[in-house]
Amino acid sequence: MRALKLPILSVKGLGKQIKGRDLVQDLSFDVYEQEVFGFLGANGAGKTTTIRMIVGLIKPTAGDVFIGGASIKTHFEQAMQHVGCIVENPEFYDYLTGYENLQQFARMTHGISPDRLQQIIQQVDLEHAIHDPVGTYSLGMRQRLGIAQALLGNPKLLILDEPTNGLDPAGIRELRDFIKRLAKEQQMAVLVSSHLLAEVEAMCDRVAILHQGQLITAAPVDELLKSGSTGLIRFKGEPRAQMSQLLTEIAGVRIVDQEDDAILVQLLEVETADVVEQLVRGGVRLKAVETRIATLEDLFLSLTGGTRIHALG
Repeated sequence: MRALKLPILSVKGLGKQIKGRDLVQDLSFDVYEQEVFGFLGANGAGKTTTIRMIVGLIKPTAGDVFIGGASIKTHFEQAMQHVGCIVENPEFYDYLTGYENLQQFARMTHGISPDRLQQIIQQVDLEHAIHDPVGTYSLGMRQRLGIAQALLGNPKLLILDEPTNGLDPAGIRELRDFIKRLAKEQQMAVLVSSHLLAEVEAMCDRVAILHQGQLITAAPVDELLKSGSTGLIRFKGEPRAQMSQLLTEIAGVRIVDQEDDAILVQLLEVETADVVEQLVRGGVRLKAVETRIATLEDLFLSLTGGTRIHALG
């Protein structure tokens, strides 16, 4: 059914080179309406560079981006009419009310009526506080006001860069549910970047994983987790350094993560019993061997060779 739909965002062979160095190489993916699409990459992977190219802040050296069918190369203004974007914590005039802040932004966008303002305020659930000074808002309320600002032009594509940054767990959950509801009810495509992989797993329909400027995978979250769960085993034993070395040498074993007291591996064409036998023969005293259900973080570590995602780039 999805194949019959036209993508809201279509990235085709996108590349960016600076001083002979490839920051992004041959990147292609699509984002469709009513879906939340996660965009993941460790520091230096090219995620932020890609977002900047999508919104026209920097020019690609290869490929193109189509938004609502319009090319950013040949019909830039038409393409940008379909985009709303906020980056981390949006900035507002704290001494003005939420409504007054939205009015300021509405003056910079043609054709925003008072009725449209009220509609957006209802969409982001801020009716109760819209006439209060923004300086009294919680961080979660400021994020929703930022999304309201991004929605002023009635975009088809909403880009949110680290939308849960700085929020407490309750605020993260609230914003996560709001973004999912917004995509479905407003029939929008939402592109979300975040370093909180558990939240991306709970929020997104599909994800793209970047590594060293290249696309590793782009697929539905449930399919990725199902594939990543195959052969995922956690070994706990001593001496740990010796266990790590042996696991590295065993054919068909891929180390996913080195934990404080255990090592998480994916077994490829090798049985758990065979690995256990080789570890014991190698002098490792095993304390536990556990099957692990994969998380998005496990999959990310496996696909990027153990690269952690503390800071995104």
